[in-house]
Amino acid sequence: MRLSNRASFVLFASTIVTFLAGSSLPTPLYPTYQAAWGFSPITVTVVFGIYAIAVLATLLVLGSLSDYVGRRPVIIAGALVEVAAMFAFMTADGVATLIAARVVQGIGVGAAATAAGAAMLDLDRERGTVGNAAAPGLGTATGALLSGLFVQFLPAPTLLGYAVLAGVIAAQAVAVYFAPETATKQPVTPSALRPRLRVPAELRRDVLLAAPALVAAWALAGFYGSLGPALVRRVADSHAPALGGLGLGTLAAAGVATIVVSRARTAKATVRLGAAALTVGVGAVILAIATGSTAGFFAATLVAGVGFGASFHGGMRSVLSIAAVEQRAAVLSVLYVIAYLSMGVPAVIGGVFVVHGHGIIGTAYEYGAVVIALAAAAMAGTFAARRAAIAPAVETVVRAEAA
Repeated sequence: MRLSNRASFVLFASTIVTFLAGSSLPTPLYPTYQAAWGFSPITVTVVFGIYAIAVLATLLVLGSLSDYVGRRPVIIAGALVEVAAMFAFMTADGVATLIAARVVQGIGVGAAATAAGAAMLDLDRERGTVGNAAAPGLGTATGALLSGLFVQFLPAPTLLGYAVLAGVIAAQAVAVYFAPETATKQPVTPSALRPRLRVPAELRRDVLLAAPALVAAWALAGFYGSLGPALVRRVADSHAPALGGLGLGTLAAAGVATIVVSRARTAKATVRLGAAALTVGVGAVILAIATGSTAGFFAATLVAGVGFGASFHGGMRSVLSIAAVEQRAAVLSVLYVIAYLSMGVPAVIGGVFVVHGHGIIGTAYEYGAVVIALAAAAMAGTFAARRAAIAPAVETVVRAEAA
């Protein structure tokens, strides 16, 4: 028995959602871990950033593996690794074991998310492009919000959320076994597993133009995912555990809604929407922090979330919509590398700034300024792409008139 293409598409999308939910599940728990083990904000960002590094390393080695062995085996293997990560979180008893759990989690996500994303593109390129942009944000929002609620209202918060997610991922792995294989298998050569970032020559310019939008979006998500709980508590003057995931959840949820609503827009128009919303939203977040307005902070985060979703969606679509079938997994890996590098490295730098003189408020101001600058670069890139597209047409007209 095999699942239909429609059911398989939903299943592949749901695996990305649950994997990314697992990645944001620890966010509201960082204050709990800090209180139990007594570590600094730098350690928080290292724990957060090490996950991104693990994903990057896995993408470099295994990012295109599903092009050779098929999508299903890679997704199932990644799911099993992710289940192991959930159990590692449940048994963590210190910073070292928490970091180890994040590393295992990063390996599982890096292996499976790209394969699941490529499978969606194989089944339906248009819907797959939207799904690859929406599913990570939906998962991030779900994990952060549910974890915050678990911490606030349910017992054993460092166990229950991970146990529930482990069960869901295990069930999804079984279901993937019954999904159709969407890739044509081919022999795995040593070069297939050589660490590298591979972008076809004809797509390199498109990737470069998409990069500022992806960097701006995921750098902001990285800040909310690592230092966001501390910032929200500072602005709201409250230590309610549910607040820990509310900032990231709001940002990601607004991003998902924007992706769904803007799917009919062109990629360039979507990037421009994202750049404008990031500029306005992040600027308003800075203003809300300065005035101590909790309502203003979350309202501004909603606007910034629109920018997050539109920038990520537009950047992804501008490349994936023109990638050939045999290029999809490798190109998607490169886009995820850009996203996770942007999420991890600035967050760790932000943690260093918090501890060494800048504080959480000062760091938020500086971080916001960088995101706004990146949004401006993304906006400029869309006009550069437009000029590049117009130039050949103008040249053709000129030649025709000269003839």
